[in-house]
Amino acid sequence: MTPEVPPGMFVSGPLALRDAALFTDLYELTMAASYFREGMHEEPAAFSLFVRRLPPGRSFLVAAGLEDALAYLQSLRFSEAAIAYLDSLRRFPPDFLDYLRSLRFTGEVRALPEGTVFLADEPLLEVRAPAVEAQLVETAVINFCHLQTLLASKAARCVIAARGRPVIDFGLRRAHGIDAGMKAARASYIAGAVMSSNVLAGEYYRIPPTGTMAHSYVSAFPREADAFRAFARAFPDNTVLLLDTYDTLAGARTAAAVGRELEAAGRRLFAVRLDSGDVLSLSREVRRILDEAGLMSVRIVVSGGLDEMDVERFVEAGAPIDVFAVGTRMDVSADAPYLDIAYKLVSFGGRDVMKQSTGKRTWPGEKQVYRFRDTDGRYAGDLVALRDEPPPEGGEPLLRTVMEDGQPVLPGETLDAMRERCAAQIAALPEDVRRLRSGALYPVRYSERLIALTRAVEQQSGTEI
Repeated sequence: MTPEVPPGMFVSGPLALRDAALFTDLYELTMAASYFREGMHEEPAAFSLFVRRLPPGRSFLVAAGLEDALAYLQSLRFSEAAIAYLDSLRRFPPDFLDYLRSLRFTGEVRALPEGTVFLADEPLLEVRAPAVEAQLVETAVINFCHLQTLLASKAARCVIAARGRPVIDFGLRRAHGIDAGMKAARASYIAGAVMSSNVLAGEYYRIPPTGTMAHSYVSAFPREADAFRAFARAFPDNTVLLLDTYDTLAGARTAAAVGRELEAAGRRLFAVRLDSGDVLSLSREVRRILDEAGLMSVRIVVSGGLDEMDVERFVEAGAPIDVFAVGTRMDVSADAPYLDIAYKLVSFGGRDVMKQSTGKRTWPGEKQVYRFRDTDGRYAGDLVALRDEPPPEGGEPLLRTVMEDGQPVLPGETLDAMRERCAAQIAALPEDVRRLRSGALYPVRYSERLIALTRAVEQQSGTEI
């Protein structure tokens, strides 16, 4: 039997967060206390989570992180320890703290399923709940969805660049912390990576784990050949040899000799790995050495500071690389380490609202996103509309109701289902949008009713004294 989770504890994957209700910015609590004092805390409110603009070089994003966000909302509790800490700050009145003791998330969530392709201004999710509930969860919801969406979007680009060749997540050791390393493995798998070096992700998420050897292993033996033979003895059915601890081509010749020894014993060398140097020329020379030894089935794996641009360059040059092990730059999204993601109020107490700050304007009202296809079945464009508008003909609604009354309403999805959705949606994008360097924009329109509502709300600026 699974032990009961203590009040205030949030379990995210294999990690547990004590007093998770405090995983928030202080201003969420100060606003909540003011709402409570003014008697506004139970007013219905709706918030929209979206990305204002795509990072440079990106033509689309991949939604991820919803599973954690829903788990957090379902488990939201203020423990006595959390209440005691807030009381020690001497900011909050006792009646507000008493209110927090019984607070639960009772709202509704509509969201894009994980693995869905989306664009700027399109909601990843929308929350409708009593004002304090909807406000307090802002920080956590952004945090959970931001990281995994960022990393899934980066990994999708690496998978596109590989053009069908396997991509492996190799970036755990330089991920930004334990949870980030776990979520990088999860997000990259959704985006199409086939395996991960992260063993814990293998145990928890059932992502196939993979690994070879380090240069330290090779240098621990008196000779490179000794290291290769020892590893082959330990793993005769899955031998992968790292070639570049010393001289790469000499290492390839040694690996070929070990490969022939394995074949003589009825086994087979599975792969060799390159981790440095002029990968393009080295991969060709290594392929030649292996083929001349009759080892045509041995794969070449490449790692070492790769990103999607490197992968694309090698593929376009016809490099004989079979597998790309992409690490740090994918797991930290090195070229675009954050998204301009926001969680903004779109209605309060039955009144549609919007932010009008320069460069940060929002669209008012709860929304739905519709996707259209052309006659060939490819995506032709999206329409952002108000939630209560009649569905346009031929438009596929993207936001689904995933939580009602604070409880999930759909069965949990497997990572494989999310992965299949992601692959199918990326394949359906226009070809120029999929290209890494194209800069092509996927067309997104806004409904006439949404535009009219925006103009009406603009005229009610709320600036009167």
